[in-house]
Amino acid sequence: MSLHGSFLSDEQFQCSICLDVFNNPSSTPCGHSFCMACICRYWDGSKVCQCPLCKKTFQKRPDLQINRTLREITEQFRSMTGGGGGGGREKRGGKGGGRDEGIREDLFYELRKKLPQPLPKTSMALTYEAQTKGEPTPALLSPPSNTLLGSSLPDHSPISALNHTCRPLPPPPPYSRSNSRRRFTVSGAASSNDLPVCDIHQRGIMIYCRTDRVCICPECETEDHPDHDTVTIEDEWLQTKVQLSTSEQEIQEMIRQRIRKIEEIRMSVNELELAVERETAGSVCMFSALVSAIERSQAEQMEVLEMSRRSAEHQADVMIRQLELEVEELRRRESALAQLAKSEDLIHCVKTFPILSSPPPAKDWSAVSVNSDLGTGTIYRSLAALVERFQQDLKSVIETGFPAVSVEPIPVRTQPRIKRIQEYAVDVTLDSNTAHPRLILSEDMKSVRCADRHQLLPDNAERFDRVVCVLGREAISSGRHYWEVQVGGKTDWDLGVAKQSINRKGKFEITPSNGYWFLSLRDKNKYAFRTEPSTDVHLNLRPNKIGIFVDFEKGQVSFYNVDVKVHIYTFNDTFNECIYPFFSPCTNKSGKNDGPLIITPVNMTA
Repeated sequence: MSLHGSFLSDEQFQCSICLDVFNNPSSTPCGHSFCMACICRYWDGSKVCQCPLCKKTFQKRPDLQINRTLREITEQFRSMTGGGGGGGREKRGGKGGGRDEGIREDLFYELRKKLPQPLPKTSMALTYEAQTKGEPTPALLSPPSNTLLGSSLPDHSPISALNHTCRPLPPPPPYSRSNSRRRFTVSGAASSNDLPVCDIHQRGIMIYCRTDRVCICPECETEDHPDHDTVTIEDEWLQTKVQLSTSEQEIQEMIRQRIRKIEEIRMSVNELELAVERETAGSVCMFSALVSAIERSQAEQMEVLEMSRRSAEHQADVMIRQLELEVEELRRRESALAQLAKSEDLIHCVKTFPILSSPPPAKDWSAVSVNSDLGTGTIYRSLAALVERFQQDLKSVIETGFPAVSVEPIPVRTQPRIKRIQEYAVDVTLDSNTAHPRLILSEDMKSVRCADRHQLLPDNAERFDRVVCVLGREAISSGRHYWEVQVGGKTDWDLGVAKQSINRKGKFEITPSNGYWFLSLRDKNKYAFRTEPSTDVHLNLRPNKIGIFVDFEKGQVSFYNVDVKVHIYTFNDTFNECIYPFFSPCTNKSGKNDGPLIITPVNMTA
């Protein structure tokens, strides 16, 4: 049988909208042809202009013109088939096949005369010819553009097929997805121009198995999926596409919720900053009236406020970062869904949509907020008690008067800020000749820890034999000096300075009157200064690194919490001889306090 006897039929001259022979055919910009009246009515009833076959959407309604060449061919076909599109179908397969074949021969001859030049075999024709012969599918050719009908035709266009002869198509497989027949136009079929081919059966992949969630060909459905829920890929995508709008709206709502939460958190942080500023200004005004009597309370207040602010900022930064990551992921999904909605690759769309439509892992942020508790209530109660005692002292002064020795007022801030004192940083190392026999020093003489047993060391005069401590090598006889010591997670330690002439043998009392000025930690949370009597210190935040500052001429030894840049305490005395840095890691308490004291480099803070 000739090629035109197989390909040239009345269905190829039918409008896919009215299913009748073309009447004033016109071609859309995407290359498909319809009756002028049909396509106009189709677009009049819709909000957007979209091709009924390939679903391509046009930004504005195309200005259609009648395809005169196609109209001429259609009129010739109508006249050869008796004036209508049904004559050919009635005779197909019956006794009138000879007359029908003659009509097709005449039409084929007329069409051949109108073609400017013969075209090569199309990829679709070559594929079917190879299938009928049992040969491998040849590589797809790229034929020149066919401008016969005024538009670019796909490779499997029936008009392109008129220019050559091939073997007849094999009979259709025993597969019937629906009673509606496949629609053709002169400009091509309604399906995709490049259907993927099954590697096993060399048939077009056009079916989607919902049971196994795979795309298959009709032969695969018959052999491997006989009882499964199967539909055409186009039907599956049309049903899936309805869910796109819902998924996009859900994601957009999630994005809006998270953006609102980000603004809420930022507003909370701003309000917290204002609250900290108000609390700081009020506390400074209050403390300035009491001067030295409440200096330690002021330092503690500033420490708590600073740490509350930092904690809140850190908490807010973490939450905002998590929200921004979730928003970024949701926006990626939104973009992917938008691109998927425009894609014409149905297989890719069907495979990708379940992944994109599944909700991403997200945290419920409805009850999340920044902690706005400044933790200053305890300090205010302690301050109230201080004020009450201060008022009692004032009453006593009013009744008995001041003592004969005049007392100079202490300024509100007696100590320099940590940023300024760090400029006096010095390199401090340990003196091994003074170390207690149980102490182990590092090779660089920057750290010290306590061992379980005594070491065999010479009992020289400068070595401590009862107190587990060691002095620094560098003597301080003038000027200002600053160094930092990392205390880490130790439960007990002593840090400060000591006179050169202190007693180093036997048991002795460690007090400023005996030449010792240092801060002590006992039982992990009991801080104290070895004054007479001992002065307890309440630190809400446990320091990880202690800064020691010495002003020899002023007779001051000050201690700072380096991590939060807060002053802790200052000894005021008179130095009449050299002093040395003092370090005691204390006993290791069966391993509970075996961490070292480490002299660390000073990093200038902002």
